[in-house]
Amino acid sequence: MMFNLPLPGGTTGHAVGVGIAAIVLGPWASLLAISLALTIQALFFGDGGITTLGANCFNMAIAGSFAAWGIYRLVSLGAAAESRRRVVAAALAGYGAINFSALLAAIEFGIQPMLFHDATGAPLYAPYSLRVAIPAMMLGHLTIAGAAEAVMSAGLFSYLRRNEPALVGITGVPAAQQGIRTLWGALALVLLLTPLGIVASGAAWGEWAPKDFANAAGRAQMAAASGNAVAPAAAPSGLARLANLWTAPLPDYAPHFVKSAAFGYLLSAMFGVGLILAVAWAVGRWAGRADGE
Repeated sequence: MMFNLPLPGGTTGHAVGVGIAAIVLGPWASLLAISLALTIQALFFGDGGITTLGANCFNMAIAGSFAAWGIYRLVSLGAAAESRRRVVAAALAGYGAINFSALLAAIEFGIQPMLFHDATGAPLYAPYSLRVAIPAMMLGHLTIAGAAEAVMSAGLFSYLRRNEPALVGITGVPAAQQGIRTLWGALALVLLLTPLGIVASGAAWGEWAPKDFANAAGRAQMAAASGNAVAPAAAPSGLARLANLWTAPLPDYAPHFVKSAAFGYLLSAMFGVGLILAVAWAVGRWAGRADGE
């Protein structure tokens, strides 16, 4: 999720990994895995935010996992283990899941001006209606972000089918020689390349801080990413009130004690991955002891 991609309008997006997670783990475990990643991002890096964690988990972890699992099962139904249709199914699972999640987020953004506004009618939180939010969110996801998710899902599925077929539910097929160690090596390489994620500039659509409304350049960027709909001259009052509810220790993946943005981004990625591995190890130990009892 830390590899940002440039999207139309000067915003950025990223792949989620929910497609391959649902295929490998099943929808229920994928729900937990994606929720864990989103929680760590919100708590430690301020990415996504505390007040929106529930919505993010619903959109990506819950809806995304079940959408990906359903699409993969439907498209791959009856396909042989080596069938190309399984790879296509994995790609469509990733593409469909991320776009379904994006559509839910767009709807959640777009209905807020109708549900939450002050006595004058000014929105308290998200400033744009459904007419603006849905096209702004979906244009980039139906094209660039969705394509990235499809390619990643298909590529990882192909690798796992060849080297660890049991992980993608294929039995009776011998694994290749590379095995899981090569996969760990590839993941380590991806981790080292994480600083490339800051090459794409601009924030994701809707992820605006009060300071972004306070300057002309910020409002111009919002308008350009929102079909030239004029941005508010000041931050919505509800957004400004909740903005400082939680201060992440490593905000925006930029530790304050590191001067290099790229190195700070890498340290943040290593810290996040380490936390996920530690939690997974602890849960595994707990589950093992519970089974032993």
